[in-house]
Amino acid sequence: MLPSVHHTRYRLVQAHLRALRKGAGMTQGDLAVLLDVDQSFVSRLERGERYVDLLFYLDWCRACGVEPSDAVARLVNKGA
Repeated sequence: MLPSVHHTRYRLVQAHLRALRKGAGMTQGDLAVLLDVDQSFVSRLERGERYVDLLFYLDWCRACGVEPSDAVARLVNKGA
């Protein structure tokens, strides 16, 4: 069973997504354009209103200029 988006580990994922975007110097709107989604979708993921799937996570990382394997390692090291 999937944990709630309000679970502590998933909150780490939400903060991680936001940190990747901000680290790339992008607004939610900038990232949304690169990912071909609405800005509101990016916002919902960062606020924990939606789950992020693996393929979208990979695209998010790459759009932020981060190698997905490096991003996952950082996330795991934070306790996710």
